[in-house]
Amino acid sequence: MSGYKSSQVISGTFGECWIDSDYVAEVTALKATLSAKTETISQCRKLIDGTKVTGIEAKGEIKMNKISSRFINMLADDLKNGIQTEFTIISKLDDPASMGCERIKLMGCTFTEVDLVDWELKKNGEESHSFTFTDFEKLDVIPTPMF
Repeated sequence: MSGYKSSQVISGTFGECWIDSDYVAEVTALKATLSAKTETISQCRKLIDGTKVTGIEAKGEIKMNKISSRFINMLADDLKNGIQTEFTIISKLDDPASMGCERIKLMGCTFTEVDLVDWELKKNGEESHSFTFTDFEKLDVIPTPMF
């Protein structure tokens, strides 16, 4: 019986993130998703509608331990002045027990909001920032195994 070893499942513990050229050590999660925008296509004599892809939505989210004012420094003044700042994010996932390394570069990343104040008694500081992006590049991918 063929398959894979459970040790080959990639752990997010080995994830890393860079925003522009700055290493973001406090990141705890990073997600980027492409979603197809579709229009419904109806046809005569068919009860089930089809769909047509008419665009792509590119969104993401970064979660971090709050250790500094990183995002306030990156965004607050520009947002206040109506300036849309774009960043490049590189994600690296490189579990030493996995079958390879995965690196994805996200370009044209735009964060549209920043929390100026967000804290709670007896709770560790965390941040979550949603973003959009305009393009991506696969720098390294893990090959699909043949079982």
